[in-house]
Amino acid sequence: MTSQWRKVTSVGLVITAKILCADAFAPIANHNLSQSQQPQKNRLYAKKKSSSSGGFGGGGFGSSSTAPSKKKAARGKSGRADLLSTLNDDDSKKKKDKSSSQTFVKSDQEQLLNDLAAKSAQTIIGKAVASSPDYNSPDMDPFWQLLPSLISTKFPSASDGELKRVAGMVEFSLGARGLLEDDVISDQWRPHEELHAYMPGLGATEPFLDPNQLGLCKQLSENYEVITKEYEALLEERFDSKGKDRFQSVTSMNYDAGWKTMVLFYNGHRIKDFPYHLCPVTTRIMESVPLAGRIAGFNRQQPESGIPLHSDGNNMWLTCQMGMNVPPPITNEAGDKVPSAHIRVGPDTRHWEEGQCLLYDTTYEHETFNAHPAEERVVLHVDFFNTLKMTKLEIKVLQYMYDMREQFMKAEGVAKVGAQVL
Repeated sequence: MTSQWRKVTSVGLVITAKILCADAFAPIANHNLSQSQQPQKNRLYAKKKSSSSGGFGGGGFGSSSTAPSKKKAARGKSGRADLLSTLNDDDSKKKKDKSSSQTFVKSDQEQLLNDLAAKSAQTIIGKAVASSPDYNSPDMDPFWQLLPSLISTKFPSASDGELKRVAGMVEFSLGARGLLEDDVISDQWRPHEELHAYMPGLGATEPFLDPNQLGLCKQLSENYEVITKEYEALLEERFDSKGKDRFQSVTSMNYDAGWKTMVLFYNGHRIKDFPYHLCPVTTRIMESVPLAGRIAGFNRQQPESGIPLHSDGNNMWLTCQMGMNVPPPITNEAGDKVPSAHIRVGPDTRHWEEGQCLLYDTTYEHETFNAHPAEERVVLHVDFFNTLKMTKLEIKVLQYMYDMREQFMKAEGVAKVGAQVL
């Protein structure tokens, strides 16, 4: 076992207890890492190194904007001890688990992880990670070192062929920007230098997509009146038990641009203590798609304000917006009545209609504006994995990767994971 892998193992000693299921935790003598051993626990923690090789965008997958940290805070002795304590659920007052008679020592766990690492290194994901120039060096984030083992354990029956595009995404995240395809680089409306999470091979796309392709859009439109009533009920309960407004500016850009969101899902997860009983239909429909690692909820755009031009840098996600409250037309300088609120994606401009959905690709530059002087614009906003292009397995693997990355970063002490994972 290499010194670097020993470091990674020291952070992940209890991964065998946290991620591998109890059934997979058979006695070491009988453990052959067979494909029938399915993991059931999905908790995983490790320290993160902020660098250009190994993020999720914005400090996460494949972010190229985060400068390498001069200090390896994640390697501090006290921090490491605290992290390992968290991993091991250290608590002298805890009673021993009587449900299992098998006792594992540190050397057993290290051997298990070492065997698993050796096997997973031969997979397409293992080879993608090994292609990084930082592989097996102190500069590589332990998350990526552990990733092949995690995926092999969680998805033991997945073939290399099925994971080919996932492997490409991993390589890109670790710095292989040469994987960007010509149609992306040549498109003046897609700022390819801002792409931080990219899956090769998804094929051609366009700024606005036909919403009729998705059951999500159909369900939202068919239930517009019900969703409107649920939104009104949420407005009556917009302040939580601590008096905090549920409408928040989830980024500084949104705050400056007059855009606030009542977030129903964040990083694909439900919000603790959110009154979902007030919006059961909205919740059910939103959970019918694989929600992506951003936001899903009701967006309010104040009068005479808009989101400035930007792109979101992840080609694995799509965005759906349904008009909830659309301000009436305004009169322009020529005296003509024109729509008051618009969104431009790439070269195309569209306008919201109440009860109708817009579906678009945010790797294109985009901006919005509500020109009405008095009325706000409200939409139901859903970010989700690209079900039009990605396979179900690819989506499940990516959801797992994002979840694991979030758990790593929480263990590191990142207070607001969203800014890092997105």
